[in-house]
Amino acid sequence: MRADLTRFGVEEARTPAEVDRLLGPDSGTVLMVVNSICGCAAGRARPAIGMALQHSVRPSKVATVFAGGDGAAVAHLRALLSAYPPSSPSMALFQNGKPVHMLHRSDIERREPAEIAELLRGAFDRYCAANASAQ
Repeated sequence: MRADLTRFGVEEARTPAEVDRLLGPDSGTVLMVVNSICGCAAGRARPAIGMALQHSVRPSKVATVFAGGDGAAVAHLRALLSAYPPSSPSMALFQNGKPVHMLHRSDIERREPAEIAELLRGAFDRYCAANASAQ
């Protein structure tokens, strides 16, 4: 389940310190994924992330915490996302440590992977355009 994301180059954040390192004030645009063991993570969210990361415009970094496995890291990320209800799986796009876009489980479980990937690509186009020239 972890390898489903790391094979796409997604970095694991297994501690609160690793979450903080990824989401520091000058971190650029970062997609944080709350991975989980549920069916919608396996059949929808993780494949969608792989599809979305093939887009020419991407975040500076992509990282994941694993609900049920990285408890302290997940709790810390959720504290940073306190304006949003907890959700797993979920995906949050941050700019310089501040959340700017969120996909909740309810956005994921009723869509096919290609539809979720399209939502992510739209967010990448909106928030990551400045990164495109650097890649």
